[in-house]
Amino acid sequence: MWTRRFFLILTVASFCCCGDEVRSPVQEKLTDYVNPFIGTGGPGNTYPGATVPYGMVQLSPDIGIPGWDRIAGYYYQDSIISGFSHTHLTGTGAGDLYDILVMPTNSRSSKRIAENGFRPYSRYSHDRESASPGYYGVNLLDFNIKAELTATKRVGIHRYTFPKDEETTVYVDLGYALNWDRPTDTYIEVVNDSIIKGHRMSTGWAKDQRLYFEMHFSRPFRSYTVFLDDEKTTSPVKGTHTKIALHYSMEEDEQLVIKTGLSTAGQEGAAKALEQETAGFDFNLYEKKAKKVWEKELQKIKISSDDRDKKSVFYTMMYQSMLAPTLLSDSDGKYKGANDTVAVAQGFDRYDTFSLWDTFRAAHPLYTITQQERVPDMINSMLAHYKETGTLPVWSMQGNETNMMIGYHAVPVIVDAYFKGFDFDVNLAYQACRESAMVDEREIDVYKEKGFIPVDGQHENWSVSKTMEYAYDDWCIAMFAKDLGKVDDYTYFLERSENWKNLYNDKNSWLQPRDASGKFLEPFVPKEYSPYFCESNAWHYYWFVPHDVEGLIAKTGGQERFGQKLDSMFTYAPSPEDKLPIFSTGMIGQYAHGNEPSHHVAYLYNYLDRPSKTQALIREILVGQYKNEPNGHCGNEDCGQMSSWYILSALGFYPVNPAQGVYHLGIPLFEQAVVDVGNDKTFMIKTENFKANAFVKSVSLNGKSLKRSYITHKEIVSGGILVFSMTNDSELADSRALQTPQINKIYH
Repeated sequence: MWTRRFFLILTVASFCCCGDEVRSPVQEKLTDYVNPFIGTGGPGNTYPGATVPYGMVQLSPDIGIPGWDRIAGYYYQDSIISGFSHTHLTGTGAGDLYDILVMPTNSRSSKRIAENGFRPYSRYSHDRESASPGYYGVNLLDFNIKAELTATKRVGIHRYTFPKDEETTVYVDLGYALNWDRPTDTYIEVVNDSIIKGHRMSTGWAKDQRLYFEMHFSRPFRSYTVFLDDEKTTSPVKGTHTKIALHYSMEEDEQLVIKTGLSTAGQEGAAKALEQETAGFDFNLYEKKAKKVWEKELQKIKISSDDRDKKSVFYTMMYQSMLAPTLLSDSDGKYKGANDTVAVAQGFDRYDTFSLWDTFRAAHPLYTITQQERVPDMINSMLAHYKETGTLPVWSMQGNETNMMIGYHAVPVIVDAYFKGFDFDVNLAYQACRESAMVDEREIDVYKEKGFIPVDGQHENWSVSKTMEYAYDDWCIAMFAKDLGKVDDYTYFLERSENWKNLYNDKNSWLQPRDASGKFLEPFVPKEYSPYFCESNAWHYYWFVPHDVEGLIAKTGGQERFGQKLDSMFTYAPSPEDKLPIFSTGMIGQYAHGNEPSHHVAYLYNYLDRPSKTQALIREILVGQYKNEPNGHCGNEDCGQMSSWYILSALGFYPVNPAQGVYHLGIPLFEQAVVDVGNDKTFMIKTENFKANAFVKSVSLNGKSLKRSYITHKEIVSGGILVFSMTNDSELADSRALQTPQINKIYH
C-alpha cells in the first residue's frame, strides 16, 4: 500500500459522449505510478517522505536509530518511528542532516529505548503507511495518531489527526542527531501560543551547517515545556541540545497542522518562506499543489507499456532523479555561502547537494534534456561556489565543501552545458575550470609534477582513480580551451588528458599503481579492493577513459584483445572467499552496477562492432537491477545518478563521454517514449517489432538510416523521431558497420 490511489487505474483513452460532444482523452496521471519506497529496503538509501522537485525541504520519517541502512533516516525493515525531520540526503553513503525533529505523542504510550536516545517513538505498520510524490502518511500505532506530510519548496507541512486525549504533546527536538550529524548550537524561542522559531547549527559530513526555522501551528498550544540537555528551562533557550514540548488537549479526530519555513541564511528568510509559499493551514491544498508540480515534471517523458511494474520503476526513477541537487537560497537570493558568509544569488536559484563524482556521468546530461530551465541555475551555483572558495565544488552540501570523493567533476558538467548552448558567464566558467585543475591540493600538485599520482601511506590514497579522473576532466578543459581559442591551454590540458597512460603496465595490460620512483606496485591483484582505487578495483577503473576509448583499445592490444577483456569483465565472477566491500553490489562478473565507475562499460561493445552485446547487457541491467519494491536498487541511488542511468538507458541511449554531447545507442525498454525537449518540440523513440525481440537490427532518425552508434544532443533537442527496428538475430544486429564518436571532437 505505497500510494493511497495506487490501485486506481486511469483509462487513458476514456471518452464521454453527450450528444455530438466528444471529450478529449483523459491525461494519464503519472504520479500514480511513482513508488517512493523503492530503495528504502536495501542498499539504495532513499527516503519515502514529502518533497517537491529539487526542494529545500525533505520532510520524512526517522527511525531514530543510527546505521548504514538508515543513512536516509528510514529503513523499510524497521518497525518504529521516532519522529519526522525536515532534511534528508537521497541515496548517499553519508549520514547527515535530519534537522528539526517533530514527534506527536499522547498518554497512550510512554515507552523509551536507549537505541534512539530515549526519545518517544511509536510502532508502525506498512499496511497503514503510504507515500506518493509530495505526500507521506503513516499511523503511529502506539498513539493512534495519523501523521501526514507534504511540502512546498521551502516549507514542510505536517498534519496530525489525534484520538481524544487531554495529554497530547508535540515535541520539537533540535538536539536529535543521527549517524555523522551533531548539533553545535541550537535555539528555540516561543513567539506566542501558535508560533515558535529558532535555529539548528550542526556539523557532520558538511562542517558548518546552518538552518533557521519558523514554525506555525493551526491550533494554539495550551502550555509548553522547554528543555536544555533534558533539564527544564525557560524560553528562549540556547544550547547544544534543546527541545520543546507543546501541550494540547485533543478531541476525537481533531487535527493539528504545522508549517515549518526553512532558510540557511537567517531567521527572516524562514519567516518569508512561510509568508510567500503558504497562506492558511489547508493541508489538502498544499498536497494538491505538490502533486501538480510533480505531475508536470513527470509528463516530460511519456512511455507506452502494458507492464505496470516497469512503468512504476520508470516514473519512480524520474522522481528520484529530481530529489537532488536541492535548493539552498531564499526567495530573495540569500543563502549560506561556502565561505561561511551570507551570500546573495542574483538572478538565479542557488542549488547545492552536488554529488558530482556520481552525477556528472548521467544525471547532469539528463538535466540538459529534461531540466533545461534549471541547468543555468545549477551552473551558476557551481560558479558561485568557485567565487566563494577559489575552486569549483567537488561534493558540496548545505553551503559547504565536503571534499568527498575525487576529481574536479564540476568541469565536465560546465563544459557540457557550454557546448549545449546554455547561458552563463563563459569567461568566468573557463577561469573556474582552469583554476580548479591547477590548485595544489587533493594531490593535484603531485599529478601536475609527475603526470600521475603515486601511492602513499594514506588510507584512501586512490592514486589510480584520481589520476584517471583528473585526466578525463583535463580533456574537458582542453576542449573548452580549444573552442575559446586558448591554444596554449588546449595543448597543455590535452597533454595532461593522456596521463592515464602513465599508469598503464604494458607487461600485464593493467592500469596499475606506481610508487614515487615510478615502479609498479607488486604484488598486484586486479580484483582486489585496495586503497589505490576509489571504492573500486582495477577491473572497474580499467575502462574509465571515456575521452579516448580508441587509445585504450590500442593500449590493450587491439579490438580482439579489448573484446576478450571486456567479455571477462562480465563473466569473471568474484570467488566465494573474495572480500567484497559494501559498495560492490549489482555484480555481473566484475561489473558492479551499484557503483558508478562501471556505469558506461556495457556500452563499450559499440566500439567493437558488437552492439548486440551492449543491447543484451543493458536489457539485463534494466530488468534485473531495478525492481518495483523496497529493495529495488542494487546500490546507493546517489543523488539521481542510479535513476538517471535507468531513464536514459530505458529510452535507448547513454552518454559514455558525458561532456561530448553524444549518446551511445543501446536498446529501448519500452515500445514508445515521447520526450518533451522544450520549445514546443518532442523527441519520440519508437520501436518496430518490439515484442519478443531482444536486439536492434537498424535505427533511423527522421526517416533516414543511422549509420553510426550514437545520436547527438542537438538532434535530440531539435525534436524528431528515432526508430529502432528490432530482431531476435544477434548476428544481424552486429552486421551493421557503425561509426563511433571520434576523440577530440565535440558533437553538440
